[in-house]
Amino acid sequence: MKRKLALITIATVLTAALGMNVFAADSYTIATDTVFKPFEYTDEEGEFVGIDVDLLAAIAQDQGFEYELKSLGWDPAIEACRKGEADGMIAGASITEERAEDEWYFSDGYYFMTQCLAARIDEEIKGFEDLKGKTVGVKKGTLGALYAVKLKDQYGFDVKYYDGSLTMYYGVETREVAACFEDTQIMKIQIQDLQLSMEIIEGSENEGSPYGFVVFSEDKKELLDKFNAGLANIIANGTYEEIIAKYQ
Repeated sequence: MKRKLALITIATVLTAALGMNVFAADSYTIATDTVFKPFEYTDEEGEFVGIDVDLLAAIAQDQGFEYELKSLGWDPAIEACRKGEADGMIAGASITEERAEDEWYFSDGYYFMTQCLAARIDEEIKGFEDLKGKTVGVKKGTLGALYAVKLKDQYGFDVKYYDGSLTMYYGVETREVAACFEDTQIMKIQIQDLQLSMEIIEGSENEGSPYGFVVFSEDKKELLDKFNAGLANIIANGTYEEIIAKYQ
């Protein structure tokens, strides 16, 4: 009996000294988008996969924390973080000054991406000048949407907002809109995989920016620090390049 009490006492002292629960790793809820191939999507076996999914898993393993990944969609993911229902978001979120001013707290960049215009092949759109009098689709809350809004007055086109990428592409396919703005690599893959009647307009890319993991409260910066440390480690040991190569 004395030995059992002694063991309990030692465990209690260690827990207090270390300021942590020795029986459980830190656990977080991470929100993400639903269909944003190759960063997050469902494969043919019904598994949720992608660059963001694998990066998060590798970083969590490196840093020794646990997490639950929730596939919510772009706007719902942001809302979940704002409400405190999720601790952070990984969803191909571009790092911008505007978002930083709106209290998006970003990690170091982990993938550089541009945004561009794509149109139906039979629309004969070769540049922004050909958008005059037409309507283009954008996904709510994205850099593609911001890019379109910055150009619309100059080139005389209207903007229609969609909740998701697939509905936006369907809008182009059904001629609801003549073209759409989206992240370049995402559209290239979707056009190929879905056999869409669309093409990327040459020379329509913007300057681009890197993607980052994001939290929406200073109280969550500890998670941000872990992400940055883990990202640096998996880049150094080659895991990052293996993940990127897997989805190219």
